[in-house]
Amino acid sequence: MSNWRKKDPYFAREAQKYGQPIPSREYIIQCLERQGRPMTRKELIKKLGLEGDEETREAFRRRLRAMERDGQLMRNRRRAYGLVHKMDLVRGRVIGHRDGYGFLVPDEGGEDLYLSARQMRTVLHGDRAVAQVIGIDRRGRREGAVVEVLERNNHQVVGRFIAEDKFGFLMPSNQRINQDILIPPEHQKGAQDTQIVVAEITEQPTAKRQPMGKIVEVLGDHMAPGMEVDVAIQTYGLLHAWPEEVLAEAQAFKATVPKKAKAERLDLRDLPLVTIDGEDAQDFDDAVYAERDGQGWRLWVAIADVSSYVRPSSALEAEAEERGNSVYFPNRVIPMLPEVLSNGLCSLNPEVDRLCLVCEMAIGPRGGLKGFRFHSGVMRSAARLTYNQVAAMLLDGDERLRKRYNAVLPGLETMYALYQALRKARTRRGAIDFEMGETQIVFDKTQKIKDIRPLVRNDAHRLIEEFMILANVAAARFLTKHKVPTLFRVHEPPEEDRLADLHSFLAELGLAVGGGDSSPAPKDFARFLLSIEDRPDAHLIQTVVLRSFKQAIYSPENNGHFGLALDAYTHFTSPIRRYPDLLVHRAIRHVLEQKSPKMFLYTKDEMTNLGEHCSMSERRADDATRDAVDWLKCEYMMDKVGESFDGLITGVTAFGLFVELSNIYVEGLVHVTALGNDYFHFDPVGRRLLGERTRKVYRLADKVQVTVVRVDLDEKKIDLELA
Repeated sequence: MSNWRKKDPYFAREAQKYGQPIPSREYIIQCLERQGRPMTRKELIKKLGLEGDEETREAFRRRLRAMERDGQLMRNRRRAYGLVHKMDLVRGRVIGHRDGYGFLVPDEGGEDLYLSARQMRTVLHGDRAVAQVIGIDRRGRREGAVVEVLERNNHQVVGRFIAEDKFGFLMPSNQRINQDILIPPEHQKGAQDTQIVVAEITEQPTAKRQPMGKIVEVLGDHMAPGMEVDVAIQTYGLLHAWPEEVLAEAQAFKATVPKKAKAERLDLRDLPLVTIDGEDAQDFDDAVYAERDGQGWRLWVAIADVSSYVRPSSALEAEAEERGNSVYFPNRVIPMLPEVLSNGLCSLNPEVDRLCLVCEMAIGPRGGLKGFRFHSGVMRSAARLTYNQVAAMLLDGDERLRKRYNAVLPGLETMYALYQALRKARTRRGAIDFEMGETQIVFDKTQKIKDIRPLVRNDAHRLIEEFMILANVAAARFLTKHKVPTLFRVHEPPEEDRLADLHSFLAELGLAVGGGDSSPAPKDFARFLLSIEDRPDAHLIQTVVLRSFKQAIYSPENNGHFGLALDAYTHFTSPIRRYPDLLVHRAIRHVLEQKSPKMFLYTKDEMTNLGEHCSMSERRADDATRDAVDWLKCEYMMDKVGESFDGLITGVTAFGLFVELSNIYVEGLVHVTALGNDYFHFDPVGRRLLGERTRKVYRLADKVQVTVVRVDLDEKKIDLELA
């Protein structure tokens, strides 16, 4: 064991990363597993033969501490390191609930641990912790007790400041943080009662004491323009300011691609690649071109080569990893990379040379992927097109636009023919289509909502979507073949209990998915959604079906993509705005440079941690944008109190009905006490409320007329009554 350099299978990787290599995490775990007991640091040093060099011993100490922080190891009372999974402990992330309790979501998957309100006193939502299973609660859930907090996720908290005689306190805007933050008088920074403030947590919570903090910024009154985004940024801890070292690295790049960087790359500058994006897009990740190839097609998907600029161990890399993705609010973007790169050197702007990573694909006449190759390339976009322009040219025959873009029109028409073949292949495969009716918020000059409009998707949107899916499939197959650790985009089948609830709901409407109660295939869901698309309640049924599905995640384990009906899938096409795509690019370039998989920068364990982080940052972005939109919608409805609207029941619970207002796309609650002079009982199977005396029934998809009676901006709630 002491000759670890020969026995550690990852020694070459460690030697590449560090001038003074130490045993890899995998080898340390292997050593502990072989010994079958916890070992102190001194014992491990002796066992591995690390006694001689003080610098090596210090590096080894830091590695053990890092493994402890990551929840791979746990120190017992005699300060010996043991393997967490051998000690009947569970590591994971804490998810708080507004009612005080919470859950620990295990890193390794499996059933969540229920944490009582008492256990939640020591942690806050988002913290990482190790917990011990202490039993089963009265509802049959595994119950846990927090053993150790691995990582504190909340260092600053935003919320409403409440001033009292001596101590004030902050009520967090994030309702999953259910402990108020005490603010001593000397740390209130002149904040006025009810103002929105940011507080730094100076003392984290313990079993006996609630958290304490000091105000570091007063954001202002809650109705100020743009406040909804400021609050969301602070609530979810979104990085929005660039550190000086990040800006310095970004600004060191020239505005144009150096001649040296283009050398030894596939030259695609004569290929009429085009970008197709939304009207207000500023960063262009992808460019596409297709031509006929015998009975089939040859498709090029060129993606911005961000990995050539954002290097491992750089400040840009650390910031991109921490952010995880760009965040898109209705009126503001928090980018993953500085604009010098995201809108400039990396963006595939028209008529300028750009570095790219290209997926060249051969596609058969029935839309099947026959073969593919990846290249490091240099390209020059022939045109910056919008979805509406492409749809106008291809679907509406707009002669003015066709004449203006005559040079790229043959390629567009070939791409549209290819798209139609890919759509048929998608249908045969059984991929599930959700047309969820997204909305767009329109602002006036004062940054207040002027209107809420539906977003209409056309075939140009779907064309780009199909091309990106195909390139992502090629990337997944490529990396699987070459056995390089990567992050797959994983979407697992729905769980049995959720399927049972879905079948019960559909049965009440006289509908069924097909394919059996326990394991319908993607094709069964696809056929079902196609069969109900003309129903007036189709949008609602789609929503219920979607809620029965699991959320897609990033993982180094390839468990397939249920929704797309694919065996292997990854994200390759948006490295400007998604960190997982950047990792996939690095893996592809590693193969193209003909390096061994064992020499890759990342281990599978590191990919597991990165996958968890990227999945979290994606959820964080979704939650932040949802909060901001809910705030804006509440603000929009504040001057509509007393007005009546037609609506559709979109949710039924024991405490009332959720109703979406027609043509406004805003949802509110009719509390059960506002349903009339009767006792209403909740039927969870039929998802309905039934009046005991009147036998009046309210169920999902029923049309109702409601009046807006109250809008609570703090709680982001709209109260309705039946008109």
